[in-house]
Amino acid sequence: MARLLGTLRSSQPVARFQRSCGLFPAGEEGGGSGDPAEGPRGRGACNGAGALHCPAGAGRAPPGGVRSGRGPQGCTQKYIVKNYFYYYLFRFSAALGEEIFYITFLPFTYWNIDHSVSRRMIIVWSIVMYIGQVSKDILKWPRPLSPPVVKLEMRTNAEYGMPSTHAMAATAISFSFLIATTNLYKYPFELGLAAAFVFSTLVCLSRLYTGMHTVLDVIGGALISAVLLVLLYPAWDTIDHLLLTSPFCPLFSIVVPLVLCYNYPKLDYYSPTRGDTTTILGAAAGASVGFWLNNQCAASAYKSVQPGFPLITSTVVFVLARSFVGILVVLLTRWLMKNVVLGVLGYRYKFPIRDVEARRRLEVEVPYKFVTYSSVGFTATVIVPLLHELLGLL
Repeated sequence: MARLLGTLRSSQPVARFQRSCGLFPAGEEGGGSGDPAEGPRGRGACNGAGALHCPAGAGRAPPGGVRSGRGPQGCTQKYIVKNYFYYYLFRFSAALGEEIFYITFLPFTYWNIDHSVSRRMIIVWSIVMYIGQVSKDILKWPRPLSPPVVKLEMRTNAEYGMPSTHAMAATAISFSFLIATTNLYKYPFELGLAAAFVFSTLVCLSRLYTGMHTVLDVIGGALISAVLLVLLYPAWDTIDHLLLTSPFCPLFSIVVPLVLCYNYPKLDYYSPTRGDTTTILGAAAGASVGFWLNNQCAASAYKSVQPGFPLITSTVVFVLARSFVGILVVLLTRWLMKNVVLGVLGYRYKFPIRDVEARRRLEVEVPYKFVTYSSVGFTATVIVPLLHELLGLL
């Protein structure tokens, strides 16, 4: 068992998966003995948390058909793609675990599918992601080494690896959506199960293809998410009822996430995990306040459909119109609040808005991210429905 876990935690299975999908480091190109472990050391080495950083002069590779990616501390890694189907499939799948997907898909379910489904997904997503992010900085397991692995993403390379929060989020969102809609809408359960499995599997495999996680990171993330989903499911209705009716909901929704963000595990160097966690908890906090306010004011603009109705009851035109207007307003809110909050904090702490290092400080990063994304969550659940009502898009 120890040997199996050691193999799953090593970089070689990741490198072999990349080669089998047609992704090679520049200079290897499928030649040599075929063993990724024997790849050229010191060429294009881009390792993040828990590993060595890029040595001077790394990243030089033969020209011609070669792509490159920026690594930590200016490291450049070059690679060759021989199968563009897998390249674009897994790059797209990896994007399904990024911020832009969350701030579009989760509001989409609120505007076009059902409020209760959206609320349950956001509850599960925020809890699962917080536990996953904190676990990374407690366990401090390094990401796969490069070489032999090719790193296609470099922002998250500064984070630790175990567990894969992409795998956790994909598992939580896809299966919570399945569970929440099974008894509410008329569609074959087998089809929904297959869709959830394919979605989560593609996202999990994308973390291997992009070189961001070991096999054990991905398996661990999916299993942790599944366990949390099982544990949370019996409490869904109770949490949802409290979210809508408790007079303490707004206070709880704001104070508890802020306390968790300000007391996030400290590291010896900067990692994006605290900022990402603040983003997630902030969005969930804003949405939770919006849910509560809509219920208190009986201002919910969308009718909850009855069990057995088709999955999307509105016409396609209305769905597209709602989504276009809603996503536009959400993105504008994010842009506006980022600039306003950074401007206020810059004035308070005497730093220019474009000072990246200043924005990483605790007293700046947490309020900047939290206020920005709580505004996004509130806008998606309160302002956008009011705008839809005004425009006749109910």
